[in-house]
Amino acid sequence: MSFRDSRVVAWEKKLQDVFNEIDAQMEEQYGDRYPLHPSRPPSGSTANPSADGLFDLGAAFSAGFGSVHGRGYIISIRVATLARVPADVMEKIEQEVLEQLQEKLPQAFPCRDLRIERDGHSFKIVGDLSFA
Repeated sequence: MSFRDSRVVAWEKKLQDVFNEIDAQMEEQYGDRYPLHPSRPPSGSTANPSADGLFDLGAAFSAGFGSVHGRGYIISIRVATLARVPADVMEKIEQEVLEQLQEKLPQAFPCRDLRIERDGHSFKIVGDLSFA
C-alpha cells in the first residue's frame, strides 16, 4: 500500500515518460558503441527502459537542504557498461540528454517554469514543481 499522493505519482510518471523518450533516442544513437554491462538486458527487452540497454536515465526528488537551488529533481545519467567511456564522450552524452530534456520539459509540463540548473556536481530540475 502506498501513501504517496496520486498527483505526485502522476507528475513523476510524466517526468519518467520524458526520460524514456530521451532514453530511446540515446539508445538509437549510442546503443551499439559500448558493450552492455554483463547483468544488463538488451534495450527494449524489459517493460522499463531504465532497466535495460546502455542508458539508465531518470531523476529523483531532493528536498534541497544545503542547495542553492532548493528542492528539485536530481538528474541521473548513467551508461551501463564496464568499458571505459572517455570523459569527452560522457560530457557529450550528458549535454545531449540535458538539451533534449530542456526541449521536452515544456511540452510535458506546459505553463510551468521548469529549469535545469547545475547544483554542485549534479544537474537538477527546479522551478514550478506544483502538482496542480
